[in-house]
Amino acid sequence: MLFLSVTLFVAACATQRPEDLPRPTEADISALADEIHALDPGIDAGEAARAAAIAYEYPLRLAVEYQVEDPPIIHNIKVNQGLKPRGLCYQWADDLQARLAQEGFETLELQRAIANSQSAIRIEHSTVVVTAPGDSMYEGIVLDPWRNGGQLFWGAVTEDDAYPWLPRQDVFARKRALLAAR
Repeated sequence: MLFLSVTLFVAACATQRPEDLPRPTEADISALADEIHALDPGIDAGEAARAAAIAYEYPLRLAVEYQVEDPPIIHNIKVNQGLKPRGLCYQWADDLQARLAQEGFETLELQRAIANSQSAIRIEHSTVVVTAPGDSMYEGIVLDPWRNGGQLFWGAVTEDDAYPWLPRQDVFARKRALLAAR
């Protein structure tokens, strides 16, 4: 237990202040914009570029608002104890989705995904997925600001080895069914 406590303390001390997180480069934003645009020929390149810029930049602002000073799991503990205002994964996803939705995209769709909902060991994790309109969540790109404390992780849903994503509506339906069966 002492080893775990010391390890967590050292990890917490090594985390950057949210104001000091590296800013995305134009190449970072362009790479994400290109991947979003490549999802479907009908996706507007300008919308893809705006979505990419927001997906990279807005979480950096949230990291400051959420007062992120620790790795995500430690920050979650502090939020749950009332020591930090926000910053649970679903809050990152809610806030990022709300900000992206403000753009009124016509050629992009925002979906939600949840991982680890059936795991007794791993905690649930929520994220935003961007797709072409009408596409399955599995054809989209994960936009996950939580796992790196405000620095965006993105990648194809089906290639994200860290999390087995499921559509949020499917997870909620399963949970409702389980509650109804009790």
